[in-house]
Amino acid sequence: MNHTTALIVAAGSSRRMGFDKLSAPLRGKPVLHRTIDVFDACAAVDNICVVGGDAVRDLVQSWIDLGSFRKPVSLCAGGAERHLSVHEGLKQLSPQTEIVAVHDGARPLISPEQIARCIEKAREFKAVACARPVTETLKRADKHGAITGSIDRSHAWIMETPQVFDRELLCEAYELVLRDGLQVTDEVSAVQHLGAEVFVVENALPNLKITHPADIALAERLLGEQ
Repeated sequence: MNHTTALIVAAGSSRRMGFDKLSAPLRGKPVLHRTIDVFDACAAVDNICVVGGDAVRDLVQSWIDLGSFRKPVSLCAGGAERHLSVHEGLKQLSPQTEIVAVHDGARPLISPEQIARCIEKAREFKAVACARPVTETLKRADKHGAITGSIDRSHAWIMETPQVFDRELLCEAYELVLRDGLQVTDEVSAVQHLGAEVFVVENALPNLKITHPADIALAERLLGEQ
């Protein structure tokens, strides 16, 4: 079986939250701790690497010291931008890693089952992304907020994480991104810049990214329903 590393990106500044969203309590446990827990519980994941700044690494190290996780959890310093953080994490992968699952640390509601589905598909297709189809009506507006037209939602998907790839493919994609001086916001964009296809893996469960204070309350309700 291909060795799989989960690369959890936790290097954001939380400017939109007004406080550190990753350490914010979510039903009695920090958001980032809950995210790591899900990958720790997924049988398809062999080890975990958390990429973040000094404060994040100190926090996760304290959890490691307490024996909070069953799987090996390593730490890596993040970069100034998300794509630089991912690149730093890729450089720290162990030699046996063949599959890489990149996940946002602020998405604690992902399920072990969905992670496993994404990893299974990545073994088949080499490049996949957790996603959900667009169901809402979409409109385009001008800079004043006036609606100017509709956007076709057919075949439109909202990208989520994890985004899971063959290790060699993803590393090659990020080397090209850095060489070309691009700033990509997710791994799909990086791999597409290389010219490779990426396939969606539909997620039927809520997988919101904690971005605003109200997201904490919503995540708590969703966890209660689960």
